[in-house]
Amino acid sequence: MDNKDLESLRTEEFISFDLEILKSQDKWKKYGRLIANAMSVIPWVGTILSTGASAHGEKQQGIANELYEEWLKVHKVKVEHLMHALDHVATRLETVHEDLEQRIQSEEYLGLTRRAFRSWDEAETKEKRLYILNLITNAAASKLCPDDQIRLFNDWLDTYHEAHFKVIRAIYQRPGSTRLEIWKTVSDIIPREDSAEADLFRMLIRDLSTGGVIRQERATTHDGQFIKKKTPPGRTHASSTMESAFENTKPYTLTNLGSQFVHYTMNEVVNRVT
Repeated sequence: MDNKDLESLRTEEFISFDLEILKSQDKWKKYGRLIANAMSVIPWVGTILSTGASAHGEKQQGIANELYEEWLKVHKVKVEHLMHALDHVATRLETVHEDLEQRIQSEEYLGLTRRAFRSWDEAETKEKRLYILNLITNAAASKLCPDDQIRLFNDWLDTYHEAHFKVIRAIYQRPGSTRLEIWKTVSDIIPREDSAEADLFRMLIRDLSTGGVIRQERATTHDGQFIKKKTPPGRTHASSTMESAFENTKPYTLTNLGSQFVHYTMNEVVNRVT
């Protein structure tokens, strides 16, 4: 490894888009307390700064090795992603009405921010990380849900897999979809009932139903009471087989809680949810 390669891996260059420039921007100064709280819960941030600096000194003394070089490359990417995430949050908070600035600086909101960035750091996909950033920025500007509910949504983001989110999106985009219609949004092939694919789909529907995110459509009274379904007349013979995982007569919808979850996490609605 020549001097040019060593120079390109300097600790000071972990962040490809010059951190000093970002720190000088008004939005970073304005939300410095929030950004500090977000970074404080990510365990590797402090380690990378201290270890990187000392290891860099060793590199200058010729003690460097290939393992360290790979460690540095991996963490350079991680820091870059973190800086992009923090800049994304600061940029969106700039659109929040000034009347809510006190909310953004409050300990209650900073607590939500710390919780969200712990989840962001542990998330393994870009999709889930974006949902987490949407949640924390929308929580600053919306009065739709109390903070306890925001924490519940954060728990859902931790618990559910991207496959769950595909089901949620399918029902949100087309309320009243049956299980067969939901399945067809991801595949044109209907698998056997005893297949792993069918087992997985049953699990997704069951998880989201018992979790309070989706439910079968039901009629309600004028005051919101659910009406019991009546048994169809003349039904005398029960089927000899169990209900299909891809049943096509029972429509599903998001619960009201599930709808709020979608608004907070899957839509960039910082200026629209009130």
